[in-house]
Amino acid sequence: MRIAVIGTGGVGGYFGGRLAAAGHDVTFVARGAHLDALRHDGLTVESAAGDFAVAPVRATDDIAGIGEVDHVLLCVKTWQLAPAIAALPPLLGDGTAVVTLQNGVEAPHEVAGAVGREAVLPGTAKIIAQLDGPGRVRHTGGPGLLSFAEWDNRPTDRVERLRTALDGAGVAAVVSEDIWAELWTKFLFVVPPGGLGAVTDAPFGALRSRPGTRRLLVEAMTEIRQVAQALDIKLPDDVVPASMAFLDQQPAAGTTSLHRDLAAGNPSELEAWTGAVVRLGERTGTPVPVNRVLHEVLSLRT
Repeated sequence: MRIAVIGTGGVGGYFGGRLAAAGHDVTFVARGAHLDALRHDGLTVESAAGDFAVAPVRATDDIAGIGEVDHVLLCVKTWQLAPAIAALPPLLGDGTAVVTLQNGVEAPHEVAGAVGREAVLPGTAKIIAQLDGPGRVRHTGGPGLLSFAEWDNRPTDRVERLRTALDGAGVAAVVSEDIWAELWTKFLFVVPPGGLGAVTDAPFGALRSRPGTRRLLVEAMTEIRQVAQALDIKLPDDVVPASMAFLDQQPAAGTTSLHRDLAAGNPSELEAWTGAVVRLGERTGTPVPVNRVLHEVLSLRT
């Protein structure tokens, strides 16, 4: 199977690395010192599921030179999405699937606006992984799982081929029965502690233990559930208490990538997280006062 990985960070490096180690024809798109290391030394992955290395690897900064592939793993951050989308056409042939693995719920629509819904497999990654230096990826937690499906959740050969390839590479892969519900469930879980954590500079333990901030988390999650309902997304009835219960299981010192990026003054996914709640709330006429305040305050820092 021919696969292009656009965005060879923690997510792209881990999943693309597993596929390359299993013998698939994987080309990694990277740049700078990371690209140089991939070309000269290959890819090294330190993983909670077992360390591995792949050498040599195909790596390039010229997407147009890759040619048509079977699948694209689109792993860039949301703020990097526009140029990545613009670079997609040379990779697309009949039946090519672009797997969108961005945080949030709008990226599949953005990609589909450029290449058509028939080319998009909305997906989500459940993994904690990051670059650990040029040519190195560190997987520190999470199940290392990919969920994906066709836009309308119908079964297709290309979805099954990807699931089989990932399974053969030692990756937990799930063809979701309702990928949109899955994307929104993750969205509902991560966005409120991301926004509130960034505003307060407080980790999960503090946010969930103080009655006031815990109530704000529940209210922000409830607003997202109401937006999802307005968009006819079928979330579980207990999605808010289940999300809070899952948050209670996370490390007390844990924070979201949004919180860490804003604290460091780095580009962030604020617009794809809390900003999306505000936009979609306006579109559907759904009040989102807690998320609106969080977005307005954090926008002053970007």
